[in-house]
Amino acid sequence: MKPLLGISLKVLSALVFTMMSATLKTLMSRYPVGEVVFFRSAFALLPLLLWLRWQGDLINAVRTRNVVGHFKRGFIGTSGMYLGFAALSYLPLHDAIAIGYASPLIVVILAALLLNEQIRAYRWTAVAVGFVGVLIMLSPYLRLETFSGGLTAGPTLGALCALAGAFCSAGAMIQVRRLTATEKTGAIVFYFFLLASALSLCTAALGWNMPDAKDWALFVVGGILGGIGQILLTQSYRYADTSVIAPFEYTTMIWALLFGWFMFGDLPTVTVLTGAAIVAATGLFIVWREHRLGLLRTKELQASPQRPGV
Repeated sequence: MKPLLGISLKVLSALVFTMMSATLKTLMSRYPVGEVVFFRSAFALLPLLLWLRWQGDLINAVRTRNVVGHFKRGFIGTSGMYLGFAALSYLPLHDAIAIGYASPLIVVILAALLLNEQIRAYRWTAVAVGFVGVLIMLSPYLRLETFSGGLTAGPTLGALCALAGAFCSAGAMIQVRRLTATEKTGAIVFYFFLLASALSLCTAALGWNMPDAKDWALFVVGGILGGIGQILLTQSYRYADTSVIAPFEYTTMIWALLFGWFMFGDLPTVTVLTGAAIVAATGLFIVWREHRLGLLRTKELQASPQRPGV
């Protein structure tokens, strides 16, 4: 275990993913969401395959015994990607990312409902407080006057897409947990990008725009950044425990604020910052609580008497 290396890789992955979002946000006004999802997923396969090949076991890395499980993860994850990019087209970068922080809170609920995990009062309280923070972030977009123009356009639709995308991301995380029981990390990531590319390609019949040379470059860069970010994220968990790595997900807000300011001239409101701080604080509490429970379980196992021959 090398915690400092793991943390560094996690922070770097957060930076790369934010760079990807900022790059693709520049294209959202000119291209359909399905087209953006396709190029993001297809070009992400390039660094992923090179990385797996460099590890020297490409065929075994993508071998699978659970095609149905991969399809479920791919469908849910692609839906979340669609909603996330739709949110980026309507919202400032930092607002879209901040609302996405609801995803870890939703994971706690889904883990209790779908995986039968035992969730104690501390975590339920943290989830409830976290959703108060989500409502605070959403409040500027869900006032009565924002509905006067309908939900077909505008920041209100973007905020709802961001929240729906957080639910899809949480569902994808639950499915990934199931897949890790039998599948390798390389296979999980590879089949997700492959299915996302195939599913989004179906939207070409609805009308795509042919990119010019500059936009082709942006699509390539955005996709490659997504693939590199995934590799960095995967590697970070090899060098440090999840409880150590997870809190650094919130560094994405720092990068989003900087890119949003320099690239798009967007500054966050006090309301969004307040809600994001509440959600981040509850997320950190959940991670800390999980770490403490893990330590207690380890002590209990060490203290329990062992039967002869065990």
